[in-house]
Amino acid sequence: MKSALATAALLAAPAAAYHACADEERASYPKLCGLLDDVAKDEAAFADMLAKSPISTVMEEIEMPAARKLADGEASALPIVVAHGMGDSCFNSGMKSITKAAGVKVGAYSTCIPTGTSRIKDTINGFLLNMDASVDVFAEGVKADENLKDGFNAFGLSQGNNLIRGYIQKYAGEPGYPAVSTFMSINGINAGVGAFPNCAPDAKHIGGICSGLTEILGDLAYNSFVQGILFQANYFRDPSKTDSDKYKKYSQLAQWENEGDDVDPSRNDKFTAVDQYVWVLGTEDTVVWPREGEQWGAMDPEDPFKTLLPMNETAWYQEDKFGLRTVDEAGKNAFEQFDGNHLQFTNDELMGWLEKYFM
Repeated sequence: MKSALATAALLAAPAAAYHACADEERASYPKLCGLLDDVAKDEAAFADMLAKSPISTVMEEIEMPAARKLADGEASALPIVVAHGMGDSCFNSGMKSITKAAGVKVGAYSTCIPTGTSRIKDTINGFLLNMDASVDVFAEGVKADENLKDGFNAFGLSQGNNLIRGYIQKYAGEPGYPAVSTFMSINGINAGVGAFPNCAPDAKHIGGICSGLTEILGDLAYNSFVQGILFQANYFRDPSKTDSDKYKKYSQLAQWENEGDDVDPSRNDKFTAVDQYVWVLGTEDTVVWPREGEQWGAMDPEDPFKTLLPMNETAWYQEDKFGLRTVDEAGKNAFEQFDGNHLQFTNDELMGWLEKYFM
């Protein structure tokens, strides 16, 4: 049987060059276009810069648990799919380690599905392959892996959760695309972010990545050009713009939440078909703002930068825009937290969550 890592290497992102800016685009977005120029000049150097920047979420290798032996008559646990954060790659040793450890812990097949054919492509695509397109590639990796055909559990790290959540709402249960039983979102950006992580316009030490991202804050994020390229722009949710025409028309996240112009009831059906959700919050997270979005809290649109609404007071919950209230009332939501910054959970905490929810 082929693994998802091998099949995704065949099916991953298109071989065509990344977007080259037209003159009008370059005039409006000089810094973003400068980043695209850097990619064209040297993909390897650009990928290394992304991986080393403070905005990346590259995982370190973790301690391998003792191998689990099945008891007599005990069924094997469902296979596990893992999705990595920005700046990271399934081809990196840290992600290989965490993927293997998860499988060893629960006694099941475990795989990390990339969206690029190599470490370089997989890293860059975490920025320059937009969210919807990334989900499409991720879904083909799932579909091609015969080990997953009867369903799987999944967990994501940071931005990787958007791939799993997108797969659930767009593909899961369709012919050839297996269902997700339990989805554990660790520091997930499912609810979007109201500011880019750890970025300041003068952050010269990270090669202008932050200045390229902050250039599109506000209305400049919500147009077909930026939304068609930048993964981070796709889940940028300015709490003061959620009622704007541009946000509703162009934001990929707005469509996913059924708070944009493209309202699709099938997103609710697929979201509610999952058996269980686990939403893991980092209590000191400074990367995701607001950090409470990791458990579906959101800033109040009436007071967008001061007042935080808990999950059950948000519009997407009260109006059940995509199925969050339905799964909550059905008892399918579980909530965990750890004391630490973004993805700074301990090995014991991760193994405990896997044992509690995947075994």
